[in-house]
Amino acid sequence: MFFSSSDISNLDKIDRLKLINSITGLKPANLIGTKSLNGNTNLAIFSSIVHIGSNPPLIAFVTRTSKKVSRHTLENIIKTKKYTINQIQKNFVKKAHYTSAKFEENISEFEMCKIEEEFIDDFYAPFVKESNLKLGMELKEVIPIKSNESTLVVGEVMLINTKKEYLKDNFMFDLEKANSVAIGGLNEYFTISNFANFPHVKLDNFPNF
Repeated sequence: MFFSSSDISNLDKIDRLKLINSITGLKPANLIGTKSLNGNTNLAIFSSIVHIGSNPPLIAFVTRTSKKVSRHTLENIIKTKKYTINQIQKNFVKKAHYTSAKFEENISEFEMCKIEEEFIDDFYAPFVKESNLKLGMELKEVIPIKSNESTLVVGEVMLINTKKEYLKDNFMFDLEKANSVAIGGLNEYFTISNFANFPHVKLDNFPNF
């Protein structure tokens, strides 16, 4: 099949969403937890989280910005500067998926989706207790993306909470052992299986293909 620019633009909205979201491949599955200044907790699923740098440890995610629809996650992050990133595992993936429902600001997705919230080390924002990898984040930058009115949110990792058994000897987080999942498209979830492990690439260990 061949899709021109006009073909893509003329697709049904949902078909276009599914196509463009799936052609990027598998994406990380995470829940972002926030708390408003009024104390209301919020939880939302995101697949756009990406590594920015390790020194300082920066992670970013993309969220849509709309004057018509309230974005509770973004609003809470801007006002409080604190949020959490919680990796999703198989045992609660269905609950995590339904946090995408558009609840009112005073209704907590933790409560509605029966996901237990947890507060660690006096960190302001709530963590997902069930998650095998929890990150406490501090807001560093909010960057508008003019092309489609989205926003890139950049934060610094202030806290990492996991079990020793999920950290390999080389400090790689063991996604397979932790039963982490990935997102394909809008609503498909995949398990993770490690099938190869190559050394850090240097010219003196470059293979003869």
